[in-house]
Amino acid sequence: MADSELFQRGLKTRKQVLGEKYVDANLAGSDEFMMTFQRAVTELAWGYAWSRSGLDQKTRSILTLGILAGLGRFQELGIYTNAAVASGVTVDEIKEALVQITVYCGTPAGRQAFLAAHEALKSPKD
Repeated sequence: MADSELFQRGLKTRKQVLGEKYVDANLAGSDEFMMTFQRAVTELAWGYAWSRSGLDQKTRSILTLGILAGLGRFQELGIYTNAAVASGVTVDEIKEALVQITVYCGTPAGRQAFLAAHEALKSPKD
């Protein structure tokens, strides 16, 4: 199946935000079955939502941290913490977003979000 224009646009944006090495590893580790998911997420999340002009990537990154914390997806929150930094979000802005998350999602979610972000921020970057 040829990759669509939406997939190509999404792949470019996905690599800009998450890093080429991370995205390439995800794609390389996907067999035909998992490529169905990879195509869907690349086209819908990255080719459609993240590639729109209405918000910049920094704003989308902060929103994504809040959404992931609210959903209790703390492993993903760690991944997107590094993506937020790459998108221009400062560590102080991440801390402020996490305070807001703590207040509105509750202290257990806030604590887990702080822990996930902290771990991601102190991990060595390749």
